[in-house]
Amino acid sequence: MKEKYIIPIFVPHLGCPNDCIFCNQKSISGQKEEMTKEQARKIIEQNLKEMKDKDAEKEIAFFGGSFTAIKEEKQEELLSLAYEYVKKGEVNSIRISTRPDFIDRKILKRLKKYKVKTIELGVQSANDYILKRAKRGHTFDDVKKASKLIRRYRFDLGHQMMVGLPDSTRIDEINTAKQLIKLKPKMVRIYPVLVIKGTKLEKEVQEGKYQPLTIVQAVETCKELVRMFDKKHIDIIRVGLQNTDEISDPNNKESEVVAGPFHPAFRQLVESAMWYDAVVDKIKKLNVKVKEVQVTVNPIDANNVIGHKRENIEKLKETYDVDLIIKQDETIKQGKSKIDIIKTYNDFLED
Repeated sequence: MKEKYIIPIFVPHLGCPNDCIFCNQKSISGQKEEMTKEQARKIIEQNLKEMKDKDAEKEIAFFGGSFTAIKEEKQEELLSLAYEYVKKGEVNSIRISTRPDFIDRKILKRLKKYKVKTIELGVQSANDYILKRAKRGHTFDDVKKASKLIRRYRFDLGHQMMVGLPDSTRIDEINTAKQLIKLKPKMVRIYPVLVIKGTKLEKEVQEGKYQPLTIVQAVETCKELVRMFDKKHIDIIRVGLQNTDEISDPNNKESEVVAGPFHPAFRQLVESAMWYDAVVDKIKKLNVKVKEVQVTVNPIDANNVIGHKRENIEKLKETYDVDLIIKQDETIKQGKSKIDIIKTYNDFLED
């Protein structure tokens, strides 16, 4: 399978009709100025030049803001530039992210004209009260209509949802995942809410009106959502905001993050927690007190089984007095495992 390479072009806050309570796109993207065609060309050329794997599948992705809500002239300008590279065979596809209330047949025909392949919708929640509380400016009915229209026009559909929005509960977030699954997206992104400087949410934290999730709470909810999407074979392309100079530990002076469940390896925390649950579940089903267990996995999964900073190995030892040995085997399918009991408690006593 070919490696995929994303060429990101940020169009922060262009066309966005309102400021969501959690949003400061200029902080998130690290970009303060409006994206121009000339700047976009420089970004594409620089990425193509620095790309190590020239045979990788390449995609130009317009992130941030609300792409289909910006002026038509600006859309045409940026799309025509990206399409140049598709026609020349230097880039394979184009992706855009936008709001569900800025999707209609006319817009989709324009995107088809420039061979856009993927449309990601910022959904955030399936609960209309929570959407209103977050000042999203659209309803979940808009999401349903847009999703069905996107699939009808044969685009690849992506969804973005958030965990820990004001007044949202774990049950709300699990229900959001259930509702998104019904709409059959090809891919999904899961973002725990981080409190960014200069947002309305920062003010709510200061006033004591909003309490962000802890890392443990965010991991517990996200691992359940990942299981749900995995079960339906929906590609989870991101869990947690990407670590950048702006999006980093709140204790870092350069960070735009004020509070919330930030971790530079958040997805690994989630996947490691899922592996820990799987190992413990299998051990509990055995009718014997386990002392030492060997888990054989694909090399790709080894670090997640071990856990961030060996967390799973230490936690199993501390909680269940079980020694965990990791064995790597390329013949084991990614995501699968083989568990062998090396030593039971009775064996230990006999030694």
